[in-house]
Amino acid sequence: MVTTEVPAPLLSADLLERFRARAAGYDAANAFPQEDFDELVALGYLRAAVPVAQGGLGLGMRQIAALQSRLATAAPATALAVNMHLVWTVTASLLAARGDDSLRLVLDDAAAGEVFAFGVSEPGNDLVLFDSVTEAAPDGAGGYRYTGTKIFTSLSPVWTRLGVFGRTPSDEIAHGFLRRDDGGHESLGDWDTVGMRATQSHTTRLTGAHVPASRIVRVLPVGPSADPLVFGIFAAFETLVAAVYRGIARRALDLAVEAATARTSRRTGESTAADPVVRWRIADAAIDLDGLEPQVDTIAQELDDLVDNGPDWFPRLVGLKVRATETATRVVDRAVTVAGGSSYRADTELGRLYRDVLAGRFHPSSTDSAHATVASRWLGPVGGPAGGGPTGGGGPTGGGGPTGGGPDAEAADER
Repeated sequence: MVTTEVPAPLLSADLLERFRARAAGYDAANAFPQEDFDELVALGYLRAAVPVAQGGLGLGMRQIAALQSRLATAAPATALAVNMHLVWTVTASLLAARGDDSLRLVLDDAAAGEVFAFGVSEPGNDLVLFDSVTEAAPDGAGGYRYTGTKIFTSLSPVWTRLGVFGRTPSDEIAHGFLRRDDGGHESLGDWDTVGMRATQSHTTRLTGAHVPASRIVRVLPVGPSADPLVFGIFAAFETLVAAVYRGIARRALDLAVEAATARTSRRTGESTAADPVVRWRIADAAIDLDGLEPQVDTIAQELDDLVDNGPDWFPRLVGLKVRATETATRVVDRAVTVAGGSSYRADTELGRLYRDVLAGRFHPSSTDSAHATVASRWLGPVGGPAGGGPTGGGGPTGGGGPTGGGPDAEAADER
């Protein structure tokens, strides 16, 4: 059971202003937002998806998505970094709500203050959750030792639990959670990007990192899978990424309005807010954002309400992510045009948003993979029986799920 209201003290206006004031410094220094993170921990933010009975806030997906959008208006990189912890805790919550307690350890650990990171992306692995280039060697007691490379590990400086997976000698995929203190891993400290710099998503090298049987949560066959864990990860990842970029779009629109009302045209002597072209650009951005708002809310609410969309789930989720990131990009672009040359400076907020929003195209699912997913839903998989609409295949085993671009597919393509 989830609560229906977000506790008032979370993400107050004063807190957001503090985060916004620090964001430029973290970006310029390419540094982890430690002060932001410490404040969120103190608020219990990282326990948002943990049930109240286990010491958490008991919030549902819609409430968490709303909070992430709000956080992203002030500090997008902080929001995106925390997203990776929330992906795991929300996945555990989604599974538990559907009668699957296999990720109970995630909720218990999060309640105890552990911090989760996402060790899924791998260089050269475009099958993502359905295969792995990381070796998972059995330890003889039900656990595994992982050897390989994970990329884009957000929260690298602070994680205490790393969700990992690897391929076993018997051609299965073993999923588990590595404890930082157990060793067998190294962070390469190589995060130096155009935007979202404060996420500090360094490459992680695993060298026989041991995960005991008690922390192995799934062993699945290599290949497409309809397992609830796959759905949970996909649903949490796509929805929360969409929420972050919705927040970026909101802030960009506000900054565009501020710029338009603060400037005066030398040509007319009037506020640029009276310029028909400026007004059109701001209206266009507002129309885009207005269309995005209910899309995030609707998907999040359907997840809370246990709506069974069957094989339509994956097309809906990839569509949401693509629309959210592309909408945010358009809104930021309009805002930069309205604000003028000052926004080209790296130390301005709009200049930072312009760089941060670029990351949206690299999160799965990309536009290309999303179209492949939706096409498989409507037309059936390539080489399979053709379909004439939603009855024509799709879903995780029919080519309409993460095989068309699941979590971190594009991240793998970029390395």
